[in-house]
Amino acid sequence: MINLEQLGWETATVGELDHRRLKAPHVKLRSAKPGAAGDVVYSVDLRINLPNSVFLSSAEMHSFEHFLLWGFQKYMPQNFISIGLMGCQTGFYLVLLNEGRSEAVMDVYEKILNDILVAAEVPYANIEQCGNYKNHSLEMAQSLARRVLEARSNWSRIV
Repeated sequence: MINLEQLGWETATVGELDHRRLKAPHVKLRSAKPGAAGDVVYSVDLRINLPNSVFLSSAEMHSFEHFLLWGFQKYMPQNFISIGLMGCQTGFYLVLLNEGRSEAVMDVYEKILNDILVAAEVPYANIEQCGNYKNHSLEMAQSLARRVLEARSNWSRIV
């Protein structure tokens, strides 16, 4: 049994919630799936905008996704599995292996956001590593990072 409270998550907010009640930005555990060998896969919502309100632009979302991919690989190489876009254009899905502590996830997320603020370019935004390499904006990613960092104290406030 996975003790989600011990990992720092509010159990009442784990899983799918009524999107009309959500606050943003937030960091929320979506699921924790144990495997047969004892490993656990954690899925975390990195919500940026309120659902059904303001949506991330294509370039903004694409550039931010590249930074998240780069950053979680850098800071959590043993745990990082994937980062995915929320199709509703309001945030990202983070998938980790054997790291479900809310504080650890939020600390790394904060490091990545601070890295974005001082970056000179978007990672992997070149023809060799990106299928739409012209669709990036460092300025938009930095503005978004600044806004999410300003709300750091409220990331755990989900509803």
